[in-house]
Amino acid sequence: MPKDVPWHGKTVRTGVYKQPVSGPRMARRLNIDGDGQGDLHGHGGEQRAVLVYQADSYRHWAREMGRDDLTPGIFGENFTVDGLPDDEVCIGDRYRVGGALFEVTQPRVTCYRVGLRLGEPRMAALLVAHHRPGFYLRVIEEGEVEAGQEIVKVATGPEAMTVAEIDAVLYLPGHTREQVERALRIPALSPGWQASLRTLRDQDAGGGPGAGGAPASGSAGLNTAATAPPPAWPGFRPLVVTRIEPESRSVFSLHLAAPDGSALPDALPGQFLTVKVRPDGSGPPLIRSYSLSGEPGTGTYRISVKAEPHGAASNRLRRHVRTGDRLDCAAPRGTFCLADGDNPVVLLSAGVGVTPVLAMLHTLAHDHSDREVWWLHGAHDGAEHPFARESRELVGALAHARAEVYYSRPAAGDRRGVDYTDTGHLSPERVRGLGLPAEADAYLCGPEGFMAGVTGALADVGLPASRVHTETFGATAALTPGIKDHAATAPHQPADRTGTGPTVSFARSGLEVPWDDARDSLLELAEACDVPVQWSCRTGVCHTCELPLLSGKVAYSPDPVEPPAEGDVLICCSRPTQEVVLDL
Repeated sequence: MPKDVPWHGKTVRTGVYKQPVSGPRMARRLNIDGDGQGDLHGHGGEQRAVLVYQADSYRHWAREMGRDDLTPGIFGENFTVDGLPDDEVCIGDRYRVGGALFEVTQPRVTCYRVGLRLGEPRMAALLVAHHRPGFYLRVIEEGEVEAGQEIVKVATGPEAMTVAEIDAVLYLPGHTREQVERALRIPALSPGWQASLRTLRDQDAGGGPGAGGAPASGSAGLNTAATAPPPAWPGFRPLVVTRIEPESRSVFSLHLAAPDGSALPDALPGQFLTVKVRPDGSGPPLIRSYSLSGEPGTGTYRISVKAEPHGAASNRLRRHVRTGDRLDCAAPRGTFCLADGDNPVVLLSAGVGVTPVLAMLHTLAHDHSDREVWWLHGAHDGAEHPFARESRELVGALAHARAEVYYSRPAAGDRRGVDYTDTGHLSPERVRGLGLPAEADAYLCGPEGFMAGVTGALADVGLPASRVHTETFGATAALTPGIKDHAATAPHQPADRTGTGPTVSFARSGLEVPWDDARDSLLELAEACDVPVQWSCRTGVCHTCELPLLSGKVAYSPDPVEPPAEGDVLICCSRPTQEVVLDL
């Protein structure tokens, strides 16, 4: 059963500490009686009810690592078996053991906890690199099982795709389109793996966001960061401000162009631009990201900024930047992008969250799209409604577009039926009552509470999670599997301010920290600063930690089993070799 284990100054709740048991046990739909999982996000559930690992792999690791303490259960498995090697067992195979019937659903998804149990941090990567991951079973018929019982194969999975082969397709370089298609024809493959492989198939076909062509490297099946094309230029380059326009009481736009007048590379609708803002005095630049809001194909960019009451960068831009000034900018980045297709599109926003979805609306109008388009926006009143006329004109130019705009507190001069549709918020209740098409792709941007409520409402009206896309302006939500009672803290300088190495800038968190060679990775530095991070394996396998490297260079140790996409970085196993700026 799960237990609390100390690790790196934290407490991990994990069920990886398993011990052999004697006598019969009931194999049930979700696990075996007496067994449990500490992290149900990454382990357990119907598709991962029973984990299998082989005695032959025990012998392999004993030789490789010079260990004589590898007792059954130490790899976190439920069944330690003789036979059933990963390069022979196929997804969809069925086996009878005692009174229960099982079906193979997927390879083990390796995470840091197997390394924690073994005292070998690299173990997650080693399991993949040595083609010995182990696999999960689904319980088709519940029944009693016991050590010593024969394992009887009763059916062979279609496509004859082994556990080792499909594991390599997702985690290692060199897969083929044919392998991905074969895997997707196996009904028994777990839904999570099917979703990853569908994304991988779309990447291979060049069907990523905006159909800009498949990225040159990286695996979209592991992280959506790899679905964007490579950045158009490395690091930061100067762009000149050609025009400044107010869009509402608090939002203004900056138009940017290349200093030499050449056309800037096209950005995908929904992407953002990262800029360096020079503060007062001689302090380091403030690094911020702002959504691109303009129309496509102009050879210039437009970013739109909300001047927050205490926003150092936004107020510096508003008060001091003038036409003709130059701003250092990183290339357009981001995966919150309008996907090609002919299905309906729902664009939902509140406040300044309108900026990325406005770029999508521009693209639809520019392409004279025949798609059904829903434009849904919430604002305080007309004075706080950026791009009001612009968005009305764009909606009016589309053949099958409908707009619903809500003002929470309309002013006396705001015209109902002209400036806005109705009084109130763009609430989950309103979204549920609009009759949105269930086959639509929805794109949401706005305050956290707004997006959480609307995401739930979209699920209620039948939109699958894979068709609901969200953009967050600030730090993304942390993903720290198994870590118990970790309270969120605002990003800060590390407690031991001993770093003397290259500066590491966390762009979304507004923090600059000198690198400390005593740390093993950028991930560890981010954790020391309470910068929200996402990770799982911590050894360069799962790519959960992959994110844009806006500028600078890193070195890897250990090398990842598959490199990240061009312009991205795996922070779990990298260290800076020069000043770096991370989209974190």
